[in-house]
Amino acid sequence: MTGVRGGWLGPWVALQRAWMLWHLADQRLRFLYDEPPPNEWVSLDCETTGLDTRRDEIIAVGAVRIVGDRVMTSEALSLLVRPSKAVSADSVRIHRLREQDVAQGLEPEEAMRQLLTFVGSRPLVGYFLEFDVAMINRVLFPMLGVALPQPKIEISTLFYEHKRRLSRGPEQDRHIDLRFDTLMTELDLPRREAHDALNDAVMAALAFIKLRHLK
Repeated sequence: MTGVRGGWLGPWVALQRAWMLWHLADQRLRFLYDEPPPNEWVSLDCETTGLDTRRDEIIAVGAVRIVGDRVMTSEALSLLVRPSKAVSADSVRIHRLREQDVAQGLEPEEAMRQLLTFVGSRPLVGYFLEFDVAMINRVLFPMLGVALPQPKIEISTLFYEHKRRLSRGPEQDRHIDLRFDTLMTELDLPRREAHDALNDAVMAALAFIKLRHLK
């Protein structure tokens, strides 16, 4: 889905939009279903207490707008989120966010409201985005009765398609390394410290811009 005027075509899509709006518990967020600004996206990343989308929780959110070929770092969003349970030592070793760091964070519902306001109807960009979206939707469903409606663009998929175009045969496919470190290195992009939500969002944004021009 790409919008509500020029991009949403056909009666089925109109019916789907009407259904989602009907089920939207907070009508102040109707703007999520507007047509997105042209040539704009939001790169998104979450840090969590673990990788179980059913039990773990979000502890940090980073997001940055992309306008054309610019990453708008001066307008980025960086939020700490207070989890309902203790942060494990394994989790701290990965993202370096201790329990005392997130203790003063936002309630998950408030963090989601701020994130939705920042994103608006812009398509979402990210690496391993399916996981981040699943974690966000777990908070959103009880709040709003709907999931994130924005189009979603997976960086690793764009990279995979780019590498396939460069390969000389299908037997090469199995050798495509989709790790984020490999992706950033092969695209010759500047690196930031990893496992920081905003840093990861900025790096994914840079990769998205580069990959768009490699098509």
